[in-house]
Amino acid sequence: MSLAVAVVSGLHADARKAAVDRLLAEVSGSVVLHHDLSTAAAGTVVRTIRDRGGVVTVGESPLVNDCACCALREDLVPELRRLARDGTTRLAIVELWDSVEPKAMAEVVASGGLTVTSVITAVDPALVLPYLGNGDDLAEAGLAAAATDRRTVADTFARQLEYASVLAVADSPEADDEDRELLTQLHPTAHRVPIPPGPPGQAPRRDPQPPTRDIQPTCQGTQAQPPDAHAPSVDAHAPSPEAHAPSPNPRPPSPLAQAALAGFDVEAAAAAQHPACALLPVEADGHGVSTLVWHRRRPFHPERLYAALEDLTCAAARSRGRFWLADKPDTLLHWDAAGGALCVESAGPWLAALPDAAWEMVPPVRRAAAALDWHPEHGDCCNHLVFTSPGLDRDGLTHLLESCLLTDAEYAAGRDAWKRLPPAFDTLLEI
Repeated sequence: MSLAVAVVSGLHADARKAAVDRLLAEVSGSVVLHHDLSTAAAGTVVRTIRDRGGVVTVGESPLVNDCACCALREDLVPELRRLARDGTTRLAIVELWDSVEPKAMAEVVASGGLTVTSVITAVDPALVLPYLGNGDDLAEAGLAAAATDRRTVADTFARQLEYASVLAVADSPEADDEDRELLTQLHPTAHRVPIPPGPPGQAPRRDPQPPTRDIQPTCQGTQAQPPDAHAPSVDAHAPSPEAHAPSPNPRPPSPLAQAALAGFDVEAAAAAQHPACALLPVEADGHGVSTLVWHRRRPFHPERLYAALEDLTCAAARSRGRFWLADKPDTLLHWDAAGGALCVESAGPWLAALPDAAWEMVPPVRRAAAALDWHPEHGDCCNHLVFTSPGLDRDGLTHLLESCLLTDAEYAAGRDAWKRLPPAFDTLLEI
């Protein structure tokens, strides 16, 4: 029996745990691996493996380079390989701790010679906007994976959401049409499946102090769970017999169970997140939520754009894409904003800035994306930004963006003149 690996992530811990429990209940021969990073302050990461019958093993791994996520990486692949050698496990469900992002873990699993069959992010639709609006540092929420972790709740949640090929959606009584529409527009290509309710008599695992729905997006300007109770350790490494006992009343697998085994392309998923060829949302309007796709060939004036950053960052719950600064015409810049905070960073050169001989070293998906944007004069250099939010002021946002572009006279002056414009972004880019 070959081992399939499904990675399940999500800051919405109740939804994540419900999805994991349903997979464990439905997929015969499955086990759950979970690394609890909340114990990192004590110098260890606690690993729990359980099957349908309960906890199979509990173990500890020491921190690696004072980084809990590093310890997870070092411990995860050996455990998965052990399960693969054992031959009795059909599906290994890797339940990531709250703030761990699925991209890194899926790539670690794949690089270890194992097969990732799904990356699932579990979400409660009622909490999507509050989490996107939460600019608190993970450390303030007790969710940092290392002492040096400077991520925020908002940007971490956005990456968890947008990387997954499957969104497991909780049936939240507090969610309305606007919440569900926001989720759809943020990741329109995701396969959305409901989390089936638990079996009769099974109480779902709950988190104390769940996030409230009162959190509202806050603008902070620009700036670059408690563990489950651990059962005693058991020496047996193989899943218990109960894990493989057939159900007395077999049912067709739910869409969630089918999605867990459907297949996942790690390389394609990475390309879909790269700023140069990211698969960005499309224009949309519905239930009070809008997505604006703004695409222009002319570069931004660095000073005017810098002056407008706070207003642009606060204009939408989520914005991302790539952009072109006149004083750095050869550099592709990445725009990534959530929770009232913006991260701007260089993503390397535009393809048009590379010598022809270097093109063979560029992945085909990057060349294909550049071809779609190609301009006879400027090649793939462009601005492609996407803004998604309830109550989006499309006209005002478009006007503000247009005002930051080079004027006709500035544009006509040419690249040599552009490069002499004040380098307003150097501090933000740490140049």
